Amino acid sequence: MIRLIVPTADGTNTLYVPHLNEHYHSTYGANEESKHIYISQAYVHSPNPSPTVLEIGFGTGLNAMNTCIEALTQQRKTTYICFEKYPLQIEEIQQLQYHTVWQPHHQGYFWHIHSCPWNTAIAIHPYFTITKIQADICTLHSFPLCDIVYFDAFAPEKQADLWTEEIFARIYASISHTGILTTYCVKGNIRRLLQSIGFTVEKIPGPPQGKREILRAIKQ
Repeated sequence: MIRLIVPTADGTNTLYVPHLNEHYHSTYGANEESKHIYISQAYVHSPNPSPTVLEIGFGTGLNAMNTCIEALTQQRKTTYICFEKYPLQIEEIQQLQYHTVWQPHHQGYFWHIHSCPWNTAIAIHPYFTITKIQADICTLHSFPLCDIVYFDAFAPEKQADLWTEEIFARIYASISHTGILTTYCVKGNIRRLLQSIGFTVEKIPGPPQGKREILRAIKQ
């Protein structure tokens, strides 16, 4: 997969995939998008004191790193499980320059997250353990039990096989009562699909720049 480094409006970089005409993050601000959609509106919003987070689309590791820092800040023991079919190469990770986003005493966590082995649970610090799984989620019959889901796959028109009733039904079965799913996608058919499965779905304000609204789905 060919991926190009491109800057975003908040000073952080993202990746662009030419054959999909798709970016990994919003060009209005990669880090701001991550913190708003997945940290503020899902992780912080969750009532579970020791949550398990499931991420669909590990990508650049930005969501994982922001969760890692927030878990440390809150001293909230967090288990993080993520799926990625096409892991980045170390050269791409270095070119993203994400280590400059965080305080120097936190930067080592970013490299640890990316350098740790796949398919193995690794403690990054006492409050954050990550398991990166290289897999095509379309081939999975079930997902790990979880409390929070970051649904950060490419857009439905680019990866339609990931935005299906079967995938969301498996997520619904794995997520705990009062569990939260957030995604940047607010398309009507996705909102109705989540509702038909059993989620209570709401549109909430998006990041300060970029998308006006995002979706948050809760299992009642």
